[in-house]
Amino acid sequence: MEIRKIVITGGPCGGKTTALSWIQHHVTKKGWTVLFVPETATELITGGVAPWTCGSNADYQLCQMGLQLEKEKIFLQGAKTMPQDKILIVCDRGALDNKAYMSDEEFASVLGALGLHEVELRDDYDAVFHLVTAAKGAEQFYTTANNTARTESVEQAAALDDKLIAAWTGHPHLRVIDNSTDFEDKLKRLIAEILGFLGEPEPMEIERKYLIAYPDTAWLESLPNCRRVEIIQTYLKTEDGAETRVRQRGADGSYIYIKTTKRAVTGLKRVEVEQRLTKDEYLALLMDADPELRPIRKTRYCLIHANRYIEIDVYPFWDDRAVAEVELASEDEAVAFPPELTIIREVTDDPAYKNASLARNHRI
Repeated sequence: MEIRKIVITGGPCGGKTTALSWIQHHVTKKGWTVLFVPETATELITGGVAPWTCGSNADYQLCQMGLQLEKEKIFLQGAKTMPQDKILIVCDRGALDNKAYMSDEEFASVLGALGLHEVELRDDYDAVFHLVTAAKGAEQFYTTANNTARTESVEQAAALDDKLIAAWTGHPHLRVIDNSTDFEDKLKRLIAEILGFLGEPEPMEIERKYLIAYPDTAWLESLPNCRRVEIIQTYLKTEDGAETRVRQRGADGSYIYIKTTKRAVTGLKRVEVEQRLTKDEYLALLMDADPELRPIRKTRYCLIHANRYIEIDVYPFWDDRAVAEVELASEDEAVAFPPELTIIREVTDDPAYKNASLARNHRI
């Protein structure tokens, strides 16, 4: 049985309601059973429990996050009893959406009350898909008429959209679907991203890799749309030519564990299969580590720029350079970087800059 849990999020009037219908139609056709966890904020607010009816905003957010997480547990519990072998749980917003509606102090207070850690909460979802509000790039279509819980102006909706993206930045599989096309094509792009993530027909990864000058890490950490992640990557022994690795990923003592197998299709395109691991499974697989390849430690900065997810890897054995990676929807897609980053050259096809090569040499 394969159960995946994803989040559909986005700014106000981003198209979530229609998107959920499209997901039901297109993903079901691929043989998946689709379960939907309803949006908790709309349920509570229309039922009379709201930030302005509770004692404080923090009181309300504690109610909302607690209910959100309990609903997800129940859906997962139910999914495990079903006879189908492929089940997708779609969360209409996830727990980290709440962060956009709180101050840092309120968010810390709610996490403390629930006994949770932000990284653990964020990375509990397998993928996150953000639909950009119509207030950014499609202002003529922005409306509050179709949701009684929506009260934001165009300016407020755009600012909230930025906060929501920032809340999820750092997740290993975050995709931002913007308004660069008409609405129908926006939803087609969303469905393509979801099906690609699910491996229908194959989980293709298209990425470009760039050698950059050592970045200003203080500047990166000051950005609201950037998150620091610590990674330990260990390569396993294989006999079929595939590249298999296990990875510990997280920050501040909270980690998730992932096994990844990759096979090259072209210079840019690879088939990539990921599997979540428990800590015990991860530790057991470390016994199969390739003795010729050292574990790679790196600090990854996950940055959203121009609605694109950029991952900047800083290695302890370099003080003059780093590597930036960008995942693309197609091989001919244009790439733009913030002006604060100095691009030295593209190294997508340079085997010396692959992590497996770094694990073998640790220096170039």
